Amino acid sequence: MSPDFVVGFGRQAIELCLMMSLPMLGVGLGVGVFVSIIQAATQIQEQTLTFIPKIVCMFLALLLALPWLMERMTTFTRDVIINIPQYVQ
Repeated sequence: MSPDFVVGFGRQAIELCLMMSLPMLGVGLGVGVFVSIIQAATQIQEQTLTFIPKIVCMFLALLLALPWLMERMTTFTRDVIINIPQYVQ
């Protein structure tokens, strides 16, 4: 295993983690900004008001993105397992 291979493999794994977290983080960011604007407009400063919509929307985003997430993860895992003999050399 060359250092270039190890760096490339690590880079690919980190990119996969970031791509898989992107749907939930994006939804959380959007809902958080929306709720913050509503709170600023109405001057309601309740802390739980920010968490409940974020949790619900992030859960829904996870449910919607789950088939895509599983496909990406199984493809990556399958590629790693298939290429184990080449990695050992």
